[in-house]
Amino acid sequence: MKDLVSRCPIEEIMQVLSGRWPTLLIYYLKEGTKRFADLRRDNPTISHRMLTLELRKLQESGIVERTEFEGYPLRVEYHLTPAGHSLVPLIDALGDWWETHTSEEAEMEEAH
Repeated sequence: MKDLVSRCPIEEIMQVLSGRWPTLLIYYLKEGTKRFADLRRDNPTISHRMLTLELRKLQESGIVERTEFEGYPLRVEYHLTPAGHSLVPLIDALGDWWETHTSEEAEMEEAH
């Protein structure tokens, strides 16, 4: 078992959110429930395997929930858990920061 007492909480969350895809998946799932194919359409450069691995990681962390529906073909849907929804303001803040940062940078370049 991990010694959670000695680990930084930022280190813990970065283990879950690190990489290119987890924050993007949360961003797209904030709109509501999506099927696997919808998430592939939202992220066309992600491979099938990588999407599967990232969704599993988010499930194991309690951020995303997977629901299977019986029938053929098997229908699977993904949605954010309450813990996942609590991350949305943080991800939105990152997007806001980027827009502010890039617009300030563009203004500085125009001034020169």
